[in-house]
Amino acid sequence: MHVVVLGSDIDFDGWRTAARALAINDVSPEDVTWTVAGHDPGLFESTPLPAADSHATFSVPSSFLKLARTAILNRDPERFALLYRLLFRLRSHPRLMDAATDIDVARVQELAKEVRRDEHKMHAFVRFREFGRDDNFRFVAWFEPAHHIVEMAAPFFERRFADMAWSILTPDRCAHWDGRKTVFTPGAAKSDAPSGDPLEEIWRTYYANIFNPARLKIKAMQAEMPKKYWRNLPEASLIDPLIAKAGRVTQTMIDREAPVPRPSQQRKEQPMSPAIHATPGSLAELRAEAADCRACHLWKDATQTVFGEGPADAPIMLVGEQPGDKEDLAGKPFVGPAGQVLNRALEEAGIDREKVYVTNAVKHFKFVPRGKIRLHQKPNTPEIKACRQWYERERAALRPALIVAMGATAAQSVFGKITQIGKNRGHLIELDDQAKALVTVHPSYLLRLPDEEAKAREYANFVQDLKLAASFLQKLKAA
Repeated sequence: MHVVVLGSDIDFDGWRTAARALAINDVSPEDVTWTVAGHDPGLFESTPLPAADSHATFSVPSSFLKLARTAILNRDPERFALLYRLLFRLRSHPRLMDAATDIDVARVQELAKEVRRDEHKMHAFVRFREFGRDDNFRFVAWFEPAHHIVEMAAPFFERRFADMAWSILTPDRCAHWDGRKTVFTPGAAKSDAPSGDPLEEIWRTYYANIFNPARLKIKAMQAEMPKKYWRNLPEASLIDPLIAKAGRVTQTMIDREAPVPRPSQQRKEQPMSPAIHATPGSLAELRAEAADCRACHLWKDATQTVFGEGPADAPIMLVGEQPGDKEDLAGKPFVGPAGQVLNRALEEAGIDREKVYVTNAVKHFKFVPRGKIRLHQKPNTPEIKACRQWYERERAALRPALIVAMGATAAQSVFGKITQIGKNRGHLIELDDQAKALVTVHPSYLLRLPDEEAKAREYANFVQDLKLAASFLQKLKAA
């Protein structure tokens, strides 16, 4: 009997090394016991693995390795043995992973599915609370995952809360982000996490006001948000009372006379007219003038106006939504995380960023302060209208052949009305001055996607949109 003691519950590399040596020496799965260091101390003692022939080798489908990396995070105590049994069988049946009805294949897939489901729940139900003061201020959350998913789930929080210093505490493993990297430490106790913060009452008020009793489906709600997560959610204290009075409130809503829509609700939105018709002047003159813009209230809290940047003869004008935290501090557009995504996509599409003009529909950073963090807020229509003069004047100064509207805010500024991305992307649109427009998503949208598969798919679509712009430029040069 061979006893393999792995370094931790998620020691995939240790399992892989041991499994390879055992399989090369044709050690039957029934002759191997798998355990983890620190579990039942003294009961198991690792026995030397058989020496692996340095020239001996075998291959398994990449789909198995990808599945095994996820399944090994499951708490099922038999997972190591199950994975080795499947690996052992794959040597003689290389297409075994295609047999969905095979009991071992189905079980490993189920383990991986449970892990991914748990990761999704962690993304959805982690609630940060303010903790500490001054230099020690950070956001702390307590979560109790069903499986060993902390390191798997951490990249989502790195992207979603990149500008926050945060810690996620769990009984097994803790993750700490400082704005640059995540450090993992041993598990903690629930008492180590704050029990509440001043903003939670505001959140409960918001939750109570958006709760729609007429659409209540208790089984569906509990399937998506099982009760075991409720104890860590600030809004959970409201759920039972809201459910209890849902029937009465719904009947009251039915009995109430339907309100007559206000006139403003009956009018169709009028397209925004061009803000200026005068000679635009040079980009340098516009930049200097925009530095003192007071057309809307956003200038009061922003650090500075973030004007467009790029050559005055640029054939492409890229229009984003608004500057973010990094752009507000630097005074330059697209220098933060979304800018890095844009740079990579432009390079893959064959477009030199140094030869395009990059700007935003709104030139001041709109945000809500949360401690030391400034959380981005989407500009509203009055703010877009107030700032549209700068887009119009930049466009008049540049006279670009192609304008790429990245995101709904940019599209609203370019077309003068609310424009849906999904229905209008993928093709060039004629503008009134013989220029063309192309609609696509904003790079920050790609950063917010929690699912890696969806992120990769949407990023590829974004690059494809930019390749359409590159193709247009090539035809323009040829003409």
